[in-house]
Amino acid sequence: MCPAPVWDAEPTDDVPAATDDAAPETSQRRVILAGLIGNVMEWYDFAVYGYLATVIGRLFFPDGNPSVSVIAAFGAFAAGFLVRPLGGLVFGRIGDLIGRRHALTLSVLAMAVPTVLMGLLPTYATIGMAAPILIVLLRIVQGLSVGGEYTSSLIFLAEHSPKNRRSQTAVWGMWGATAGCLLGSGVAALVSNLLSDSQLIAWGWRIPFLVGALVAVTGFLLRRGIHAEAPACASKRPVRDTFGKHRLSVLKVALLNLSNGVSYYTAFVYSVTYMKSVDKFSEGVALNLNTASMVVLLAVLPITAWISDRIGRRPLMIAGNLILTFGAIGLFHLMHSSDRMTIFLGEIGFVLAVGLIAGGVVAANVELMPATIRCTGLAFAYNASIGLFGGTTPLIAALLISMTGNPISPAWWVTGTGAISLVTVLFFVRETGHEPLS
Repeated sequence: MCPAPVWDAEPTDDVPAATDDAAPETSQRRVILAGLIGNVMEWYDFAVYGYLATVIGRLFFPDGNPSVSVIAAFGAFAAGFLVRPLGGLVFGRIGDLIGRRHALTLSVLAMAVPTVLMGLLPTYATIGMAAPILIVLLRIVQGLSVGGEYTSSLIFLAEHSPKNRRSQTAVWGMWGATAGCLLGSGVAALVSNLLSDSQLIAWGWRIPFLVGALVAVTGFLLRRGIHAEAPACASKRPVRDTFGKHRLSVLKVALLNLSNGVSYYTAFVYSVTYMKSVDKFSEGVALNLNTASMVVLLAVLPITAWISDRIGRRPLMIAGNLILTFGAIGLFHLMHSSDRMTIFLGEIGFVLAVGLIAGGVVAANVELMPATIRCTGLAFAYNASIGLFGGTTPLIAALLISMTGNPISPAWWVTGTGAISLVTVLFFVRETGHEPLS
């Protein structure tokens, strides 16, 4: 069995190492803070872009047809996700060869700089075609950064948790990502509610991006004192082994995350645009409804993780994927409404599905990946799934509605990916909840 990586909360502290049996309470708090803070930053920025896609489309991708501008803006959003598998290989290799701390620290810095630059970027009216080119390039740099952040934090959290609390510890990575989305939604909602449409377009849209710099500085300071080295058994050629002898493990983990990514970006990123462009609600109303549903998800995640540590990973993942496979169309019918409470009920359905899947998959991702290539393998598997399918979901949803004229058509995409992940859980994934972490 490969020993867990060596870690300390501070270089000079005499803090006992967390083991698979127990971990000091104070150390666990510091581990959780270091693991979740980077995700807050990473997903705050991605969320802000998604929530302001309509405004960004008008300013950076102007077109006589508003639908074309929104599709172009989501195309740039998707570009950041398409490079995530490459970012996963880069940062995953750093985590396996040099140590988890280096991957975690570098990923925060690589997100902070493009975030600030995006808030300062001139629009199409000022510099012409250079504006959309620059925004796409910044999204690509951010995508590379995110490719290493989330999975590195999951591994860091799971490897430094008691064996009977791996889901309850690892879930804080997703909790931080959701909190980042919530923060982005809240800031975007605040700006939209306080400013007029003309002020929002003129300068107000820049505020959420510039605020992100504060989160980045906090994350860097928290992680600077964390020492988490690579395990002694880590492969010296993790990229080659990821695509070689461990390729089946990588494929299973990728398919396992397919529905989670698609449903998450449907419910908490694309839904804002859906409520504005299809249901014809104002920006403020759409953001308020989305913010409320994400608050519910933050409450659900620790509960499903607690259940997962007691009954196992598979029951929760099966239940969540069943909801998506057989309930997505019904949930979209609820979301396609003129009544706010009906829309909120549809979003809560997605919250339940995402929460159930996440409760099992956050720890299963780490447990199913061999320790020798854990950072590289999980980073590529997760980001190939989320980047190629989850991150393109807003674009695919907008295209489906544009091509078919059917406002329920995005549910087909959710249903298909839910079925794939459901089959993967049922027939190809073993129960890992009660096994020691290799």
